[in-house]
Amino acid sequence: MKKEELVHLHLLLAQLKKYCEIEGVNCDFARYNELGITPFQVHRSKDDHKQAVFILGTELVSLAARSNFPVNK
Repeated sequence: MKKEELVHLHLLLAQLKKYCEIEGVNCDFARYNELGITPFQVHRSKDDHKQAVFILGTELVSLAARSNFPVNK
């Protein structure tokens, strides 16, 4: 994946994070916040963004698993 694509994915996941926070969803983003990186810091390394995407994705998937979101079949 190119850095530009990774930053875009980081932005999308950060928007989901913000939505969860606004809606008061019980989700712990402490590990992500400790990284001190945002999608707007495009000067940061590709690896920094990759780590941020991994941590955000992991937390959001855990939230979905805990919430038992209905799946359309």
